[in-house]
Amino acid sequence: MGYPSRREAGAMLRWAGEQNPGRWVDHSMNAARVAETVAPAAGLDADKAYALGLLHDVGRFEGVRDLHHVIAGYELMTGKGYDVSARICLTHSFPYKHLGAYSGKNFDCSERELAQIERFLERAEYDDYDKLIQLCDAMSLPSGVTIVDARLMDVAMRHGFNDYTIRKWQSIFDIKSHFDGLCHGNIYALFREEIEESVFHTDL
Repeated sequence: MGYPSRREAGAMLRWAGEQNPGRWVDHSMNAARVAETVAPAAGLDADKAYALGLLHDVGRFEGVRDLHHVIAGYELMTGKGYDVSARICLTHSFPYKHLGAYSGKNFDCSERELAQIERFLERAEYDDYDKLIQLCDAMSLPSGVTIVDARLMDVAMRHGFNDYTIRKWQSIFDIKSHFDGLCHGNIYALFREEIEESVFHTDL
């Protein structure tokens, strides 16, 4: 099938979180929740979308790493025979298909691994599941679902900008427009109350 069941995906995320506890686990759970909500409205399979969203960052099991988490996730999923999940572990970080568009400070991969990612991106033709998880990643904070703008700013504040940042942002907004079209309306409406809480919340 290329991806695990919801139950198995949940077990794998729990295992990964035990290896490397952190807010990334909550982020992954929120991305999965967005994925399963948007998927049926866009004509996609909700269970598949949920499993792919839940495990997109599973490579973080190996500890505090940066770009290497995409390789670690890819290899983990490939080893289990889940080629679709493996693919998502790589594609979720590259809505703009260029290695330089990675939103991190540390390209902590070997030359062989960097070449592997570049070859993959050159050959990849993104389908709607690739795009959906890229979008869900861009709508999910550890604290909950938010608008793309807030998530992108959160990442930029932590990791900074590079020469490809604006192109990556434009790709994400284009993906959102694509799913707005598939869903016949603004997908933010599916999470209206949660987004309002995220955007307007104040501790004052």
